Amino acid sequence: MLGDLTEKYQITLASNSPRRKELLTKIIPIFKVVSKAVEEIYPNTLEGGEIATYLSQLKSKPFQPNEKDLIITADTIVILDSLILGKPKNPEEAEQMLTLLSGKKHKIITGVTIRTKDKELSFHDETKVEFYQLKSDEIEFYVKEYKPFDKAGSYGIQEWIGCIGIKNMEGDYYNVMGLPIHKLYRKLKQFI
Repeated sequence: MLGDLTEKYQITLASNSPRRKELLTKIIPIFKVVSKAVEEIYPNTLEGGEIATYLSQLKSKPFQPNEKDLIITADTIVILDSLILGKPKNPEEAEQMLTLLSGKKHKIITGVTIRTKDKELSFHDETKVEFYQLKSDEIEFYVKEYKPFDKAGSYGIQEWIGCIGIKNMEGDYYNVMGLPIHKLYRKLKQFI
């Protein structure tokens, strides 16, 4: 259904995330993957969805699209109460984050920016997730076996911890994986 888009533009996913690449292939068959390092710093006046959207915009800034380019960037944050959980730096930090999330509800917010030479569109999506109470040996096993160091909040919902640990979810499953594909599909149609 996005065939006209792929005829009109050369699409680039600006991300190192294998999950985002996998998800985008579900709606766009052909695109390239290129990413440029960006220091992910945001103004402390921003909150929630504003942070994720700002970071997705920041990630798109190093790209200078020509008439045939369409760039997609995204950033996912995890919020527990007012605490923002980023990517863990080591196993201890991953275990601490999962211990904090255990038995609680939190929000996953992904910001997305779509840019062409003449148009920029940014949006975010929010999913609420609740974990069962996790035992310390479950957390240790997950961190040791799955090494979730490239994941905000220290977990991937599509992995073992998601299968055994998620009690309830409200919103887009794919948003938790890192790309709100339902919303992205509809926004991309605005570029045809």
